[in-house]
Amino acid sequence: MKIWEVTATKDKPHGLKYSLVYIVGGKRIVGYDNAEEKGDHRHFHGKEHPYTFSSIEKLFEDFKRDINRSEKS
Repeated sequence: MKIWEVTATKDKPHGLKYSLVYIVGGKRIVGYDNAEEKGDHRHFHGKEHPYTFSSIEKLFEDFKRDINRSEKS
């Protein structure tokens, strides 16, 4: 997990850059990030989905929820 403050921009209006990733066997299973010019999004089992960032606490909660979901599938 990495989270750091940055100057607010169009793709990082909340002034945070983040990258959270859960890897199993060298493969990304779950990921949340806001890579340059892509804005907030999440990765789940190889598919990318939009993500609405509201707070760091909610980000952690959603990331943990997806990890738990991935372990059940």
